[in-house]
Amino acid sequence: MNKIRVRFAPSPTGFLHVGGLRTALYNYLFARKNNGVFVLRIEDTDRTRYVDGAVENLIDTLSWCSLDFDEGPQKGGMYGPYIQSERLDIYKNTVGQLIEKKKAYYCFCSPESIDTLRKDQQNVNQQTKYDKRCLKLTTQDIEEKLKSGIPYVVRLNIESDQTVVVDDIIRGRVEFDSNLLDDQVLIKSDGYPTYHLANVVDDHLMEISHVIRGEEWLPSTPKHVLLYDAFGWERPIFAHLPLLLNPDRSKLSKRQGDVAVEDYRSKGYLKEALINFVALLGWNPGTEQEIFTLSELVEQFSIDAVNKAGAVFNIEKLNWLNFEHLRMKPDAEILQILKEQIDKSPPDYIRYSDEKLLAIIQAMRPRMSFIKDIFEKSQYFFLPPSDYDQEVISKHWKSETPEHLKILLEEFSKLEHPKKEDYEKALHQAASMLKIGNGKLIHPVRLAVSGVGGGPGLYDILYIIGKEESLRRIKKAIERIKPQ
Repeated sequence: MNKIRVRFAPSPTGFLHVGGLRTALYNYLFARKNNGVFVLRIEDTDRTRYVDGAVENLIDTLSWCSLDFDEGPQKGGMYGPYIQSERLDIYKNTVGQLIEKKKAYYCFCSPESIDTLRKDQQNVNQQTKYDKRCLKLTTQDIEEKLKSGIPYVVRLNIESDQTVVVDDIIRGRVEFDSNLLDDQVLIKSDGYPTYHLANVVDDHLMEISHVIRGEEWLPSTPKHVLLYDAFGWERPIFAHLPLLLNPDRSKLSKRQGDVAVEDYRSKGYLKEALINFVALLGWNPGTEQEIFTLSELVEQFSIDAVNKAGAVFNIEKLNWLNFEHLRMKPDAEILQILKEQIDKSPPDYIRYSDEKLLAIIQAMRPRMSFIKDIFEKSQYFFLPPSDYDQEVISKHWKSETPEHLKILLEEFSKLEHPKKEDYEKALHQAASMLKIGNGKLIHPVRLAVSGVGGGPGLYDILYIIGKEESLRRIKKAIERIKPQ
């Protein structure tokens, strides 16, 4: 294994978890940093948990995050197929080698007898593990049971009184007592391999050099190591990533917030912010830098700098990163995303030219952490106000306001193809004619065209919605708003 080859091997059980995204990201960064190969493999041998469409969703989510794999489903490669359910013959052939070497054995015990064994062990406070009774079967016994069609599984034969050593990049030397390990099932009664067998066989045949995965797989690693040794294969290098934690330091779960990448995508988080945030969940660059592009992460990432301790998922940090990445994004990119969202908006939304949409973006930039904020914080750009802020009415809409606005309407009506400075001049002209301060017009006009008292510059709003829409809204407000 001279060339670095890593893999992300999710199960198609639903949407991609943010922990899975971090595993994929670290594998991707490690591969790109070391001119290696990033493989996507789908581990779908547990058919009871398989979800239709999950594979396509996984691939789409990785693509959205710009984590392009070099080999995998839909792309192919020299070591395919890359979906485990398409590799069943491979697993059956390899497990046969272990049975011949007495490293694995047939087990014909029924699920009921296994349950009884476990209950008996629990009743006497023993560790629940298989008692190897089928290891004592003779060759003739085995042949007769196979011919009779008795259901069976194949188990790994773990020797007792052994110390199993796992060398881990992140955790160092980790030792396990083989007496505490169960004779793991390798082939299930349905003929499908378990995760443990398929994982090891595929990693070997696909020449995976480094296995980078979550900490939850560390207890299974001694079984994997024993499988490598049983086959006589070279072990890969292991790196087990720290757990992701809620702020209360419990394991990250749906009970305390969103855990699927799809959730954050649908809420409008930028992929650049999500990738930046996830990269820092366990990895420390050793500098004060917190904002990274994907290319900067590739340049600076080191698996040796990943921490052992669990990483807290801080949503405030993600929100801040989203704001910063949005601020860095060029107007043209935001325009494209905004247009995609407008395409999905209701038909009564006002449609604008690119020039006007860019003006909306520039007006709202200081006020938004998400592109969707343009709709949520300034819906008046796309729909006339249906009601008006009562507090602003009581403060700025006086008995004389309607007459003042009628004078302003006359000035606005004279404008031809106005820019925002033309609206400003016309308002100043009307205020001068009325011998009042500009604010006596500015606040009521803002209320009339937007329904609220704050937001971007008034003249920006008037220019964007245009002369005719501005006149319509002011006239409507004169009719509807009554001074308090």
